Amino acid sequence: MTKLRCALYLRVSTEEQTVENQLPALKAFAQARSWEIVEIYQEEESAWKSGHQSELARLKSDAAKRRFNVVLVWALDRLTREGIAAILKLVDQFKLYGVRLISYQESWTEAPGELGELLYAITGWAGKFESERRSSRTRAGLERAKKHGTRSGIPTGKRGPDKKKRHRRWLRRPLEVG
Repeated sequence: MTKLRCALYLRVSTEEQTVENQLPALKAFAQARSWEIVEIYQEEESAWKSGHQSELARLKSDAAKRRFNVVLVWALDRLTREGIAAILKLVDQFKLYGVRLISYQESWTEAPGELGELLYAITGWAGKFESERRSSRTRAGLERAKKHGTRSGIPTGKRGPDKKKRHRRWLRRPLEVG
């Protein structure tokens, strides 16, 4: 039997997060199945912004070159939070290249059968829904802070981790009280 070649894909959204929570578990998972880890793709980028994940693009390119048979991820929402169509597109892309997509958190991804497409769709929907809920809570918190005359977010004049200057109109003008 041929030893499967495996790629690990790890993603976190912010500098405060670390892939160190994902990496040991994924390595142990692959080792327990006697998979050879041929590449580890790591990035710190939102899974919501399509086209910004350079390591995901490199992973797909290497999959097309058939560098591995399996892609192992911590959870499917590490790949995308853009919804059903996006996750199914990724799954189909990997299938086209003869690569299985396995999720550490979603054990059903290892099971064969027709039910997989439905479960991928549900997982894609859940990832998008969670992301939208988190954004909604953040916006509500910012609005509440604004109403109470407090400021939230990146302090005026500070630069974010991406080194782009932030310009939020409501941060630049004095808060109106009343």
